[in-house]
Formats: sequence, structure tokens, C-alpha cells
Amino acid sequence: MKTGFVALIGLPNAGKSTIVNALIGEKVGIVSKKPQTTRRHVIGVYTDSESQICFMDSPGRVREDSGLNLFLKQELESVIRKSDVCLAVLNIDAKKLDDLLEIVELTKEAKKPWAIVINKIDLDSSIGSGLREMKLRQTLVSYGVPVVACSAVKNEKKIQQLLLPLLKDLLPESEKPLFGEEIYTTQTTRELVAEIVREKCFEYLHQEVPYGIAVKVVKYDESQKLPRIFVDIIVAKENFLSMVVGRGGQMIKRIGASSRIECERTLQQKIYLETHVKVKKDWTKNPEMMKELGYVVTD
Repeated sequence: MKTGFVALIGLPNAGKSTIVNALIGEKVGIVSKKPQTTRRHVIGVYTDSESQICFMDSPGRVREDSGLNLFLKQELESVIRKSDVCLAVLNIDAKKLDDLLEIVELTKEAKKPWAIVINKIDLDSSIGSGLREMKLRQTLVSYGVPVVACSAVKNEKKIQQLLLPLLKDLLPESEKPLFGEEIYTTQTTRELVAEIVREKCFEYLHQEVPYGIAVKVVKYDESQKLPRIFVDIIVAKENFLSMVVGRGGQMIKRIGASSRIECERTLQQKIYLETHVKVKKDWTKNPEMMKELGYVVTD
């Protein structure tokens, strides 16, 4: 049996979470059109009769190395260290080819079995006159590793057909799987709920506001038939508070209602979800506050 961990490495907003969700066939990581949605690495588990592939969805590569960005950088480095196989995710809509080649070099430097997936090829005809994929493939020939291209958001079945056999071949042999066949993510229910609420914050809030937000489940009461979940949405600035609450509380109601619907779909049960907004000034720059909110790298 082939078993192991596959690290997805790419720029912010390269579509790594979308790829993992497509390969697993379940919502494992949150997605948004905004970059740097993923903060902590998330593991999605694919299992069949021949293999178990544990996909490690990592934060996009950042250059800054202070505050929350330092955590994101260290989290990516940790994911690469823990992996058995690396997958470079190159988004066709990247602004610069050099940025993509930095991802390729970073993946190569890990000195592990690796492959490349070119993502978002559905955008090639509109932004690259259909030539970006061809030019990128020509540049990648010299690396001598497998290269496939797809649109994770447009064709889930195709990406499964392209990537799963390829990654199985790269994985090491194992006597038994790492997780039970019913497991599709290692996240706890609390973590899933917190990430879904943060996803809705990214969806409905704009400018710098979602980047200064953390979400914490403060209480998860399963003593009654209807689980009662209480969540704090934590903002880094006082002026973010009114933006998250919205006029007459409309924004926080919208975030809460949308989060509840998505949580119920993911958890496959009805829940009661209550959201509150709190200010922890400059938490993104405070190591102790970041640790309290779970933004600490564990190896």
C-alpha cells in the first residue's frame, strides 16, 4: 500500500485548498477569492484500496517575516519538512513568471519526490491568449518532473484522474494506512466550525478587515439534541468592530447565518450558532496573543 503526506506548495491564492477539496471530494479547507485565506495547514485524507494520500494544504508563500506573516512562513516550512512528496501548485493567473519559478525552486530544494500542477487553466484564454500554459510548460521541461494542468474549480473529476495516480506512484510503501478509511480530515469539529466562520468573514468583508480577523470557538455544548456553538470573531483594530457588526448588526447576522448553513452542511446536522465580535488590538503582531489563538508552529 502506498501511504504518505503530500505538501501543496504555491503562491497565495494559487488554488491549493480548492485542489485538496476536489481530490478528497469533501470540504477540507476554506476557500475565497482573496489571497492568504489558509493560515494553519490543513490535512485532507484520500483513501482507496491501494493507497492513502494525506494532503497538507499549506499557507501561500510570503516574503515578510514578522507577526502573523512569520507564522505563515514557518508553517509552510514545517509542512515541507513533514511531507513525503511535494506538489508545486502554479496558478496560471500569477502576475509574474518569476514568482512561479520561485515556487518551483522551493519545491525542488526540498529534495523529495515531487511533481507540478498548473492550475486555473480556464483563465488562460482570457488573460494569456491561450499561451501562458504553453510557455510555462516549456520553462518547466528542464526540471524533468511530471507536469499536469487543470482547473480545480471547473473540473473536479479531471483533476482526480490526473493527480491521484501520479501522486500514488511517488509515495512510499507502507504496511498499513495512517488513518481509518472513514477519516477525510484530521481537523476537529471545533476547528472546522472556526474555519467556516473565518471563510464567511473573508467572503463578506473587504480591504484589510479579514486579514485582521481570527475566529475562536469558545464553547461547544453537545449536552442537548441541538448542539450549541458559541464563537468569538476577534479583530485587530477598534475600527474593524463596526465593520464586522455592520449597520444595525446586519453584517454579523449575515456572517452568522451563512456560517450556520455551511456548518450544518459540513457536519450533516442542525446546530445553534452564536457569534460575537471582540477587539484584541494588534493581535497579529503580538506573539502571546497569536499563541493563544492557535497560531504557533508545532513540529
